[in-house]
Amino acid sequence: MSTTVFQDVHGMMFIGFGFLMTFLKWYGFSSVGLNMMIAALVIQWSMIINGFFHLKHGKFYIEVQSMLSADFACATVLISFGALLGRISALQCLALAMIEIPIFVANEYVGLNKFRAVDMGGSMFVHIFGAYFGIAASRTMAKKADGDNCNDGSRYHNDLFAMIGTIFLWLYWPSFNAGLAVGDDKHRAVINTYLRANWRWLHIQNATLAGGVAVGTVSDMMIKPYGAVIIGSLAGVLSVFGYAFLAVSGKLKID
Repeated sequence: MSTTVFQDVHGMMFIGFGFLMTFLKWYGFSSVGLNMMIAALVIQWSMIINGFFHLKHGKFYIEVQSMLSADFACATVLISFGALLGRISALQCLALAMIEIPIFVANEYVGLNKFRAVDMGGSMFVHIFGAYFGIAASRTMAKKADGDNCNDGSRYHNDLFAMIGTIFLWLYWPSFNAGLAVGDDKHRAVINTYLRANWRWLHIQNATLAGGVAVGTVSDMMIKPYGAVIIGSLAGVLSVFGYAFLAVSGKLKID
């Protein structure tokens, strides 16, 4: 496995996710600072937990692939963190991350080894799991919404920094989806992820990465170039529509 791919994904964790979450006007420094602290801890913690599920002769080995898998686990926690940004303390973030990683690893192990699920880019086990875990945690831990929150907005410079994170994630997403693939599967994953690329300046911070997430599960399969483009386009449209008209924060009473 190439160390270049690992470096790409590693950059996504610390720069991409870190700056992506600076869009809130009062939580820019918290976003980058907490992101770095959580990512550094979670990567080490997930390598240990993952090792217990992949023991060989009573030992587990640390290699580039295990480090890349740790970055995938880190992405799950950072996705969940997006639903909790500005609502819980740093200590609560760390405690939640320590709890989430064992659940994530166990869920992924059962899905891949028992049910033989295929999820090369982590759309199911990383993105969906992280999103629902974050929503559940926010519903349980965060204060309930009783109207519009004045801290929920953004400013010009916040959006500018958030665009830096968006661009980093967008550039390196093919490496994320192709990270664990080998041979021709890796080439297909890169091509499919690249072709699904979908720039939409309206709600761009919420929608521009939707295509990469959507195509992640089948990124190593023969879905044809037009299939990748269709998946990316539909994901972008649905993401914008859902963000603009189907926000569920009020219904779930999440601030």
